[in-house]
Amino acid sequence: MTTAVSRVGADDTMAAPASRPGRLHREGRAAYLFLSPALLFFCVFLILPFIFAIILAFSDWGGFDLGTLKWAGFKNFGDVLNFDGTFVKPILVNTLLFAFGSVFLATFGSVLVAYCIDRLSFQGFWRVLYFLPVVATVVAIGNVWKMMYQPAGLINGVLNKLGVNSIGFLSDASYALPSVTVVQAWASIGGAVLILTAGLKAIPEMYYEAAEVDGANSWHMFWSITLPLLRPALLFVLITQFIGGLQSFALIIVMTGDGGPVNATNVAAFEMYQRAFKYGAWGTASAMAMVLFVIILAITLLQLWIARRRGEETS
Repeated sequence: MTTAVSRVGADDTMAAPASRPGRLHREGRAAYLFLSPALLFFCVFLILPFIFAIILAFSDWGGFDLGTLKWAGFKNFGDVLNFDGTFVKPILVNTLLFAFGSVFLATFGSVLVAYCIDRLSFQGFWRVLYFLPVVATVVAIGNVWKMMYQPAGLINGVLNKLGVNSIGFLSDASYALPSVTVVQAWASIGGAVLILTAGLKAIPEMYYEAAEVDGANSWHMFWSITLPLLRPALLFVLITQFIGGLQSFALIIVMTGDGGPVNATNVAAFEMYQRAFKYGAWGTASAMAMVLFVIILAITLLQLWIARRRGEETS
């Protein structure tokens, strides 16, 4: 009797693994069925346009009629990377200055704001207040700051009260790019503040209590506890801010119109937009897009490499 029961149990045990692959296969098909809309969207709107952009980068095409598509080889890249042209200098230089400047200001400002909010009452109110620029449209932000930058605007009015002559923030080539960079940084602080405040909330209070017992002041606790433990969130903010800064051009259209004065605020994404939609040079615009893609990829991989060498993760 015992032998029969044992044999039945052994047969069930032997049969269980045999049915498991079939069940996993059915579950896999169900998973792919639920994922199919997202995968289809990803392929149609991301993968296929990316492949088409690579093809266009090596072609001459005026748009609309695919029958006029002609193979051009590396001619577009030669024109784009020609140092006698305008794309490398000033456009790429402007792009990097705009991205690095806005990321530096936004990151520094968001760390400071998040650290202060974490020590204030009514934290939800302050987070919402700093997040409002993210909700506002680029057109609204650009036009408000454009009015503030006018010779008779608020900022020049304050400078005049202090005895400083009016500055052409958007009309002087020396001030135009820094002025737009400040606005870009100001507009992107809100999203970074939310991420960094979440990172601050994840730091255990016992570390601060132990440091306080050891006699550490606020600066030492920030430098030795807050900043090291905030680095994963800070890394995520840096990567996303850099990508956004290198791709941004809507604010420049609103505030300067055409990337002026004399290309002082012209950036790569805006130049691609003009080459494709204004002049119909889709091949040249795609080559510019590929160059910008390589730059973004290189900067992102560099940031991840530095973070991994320090033993940090984004999650």
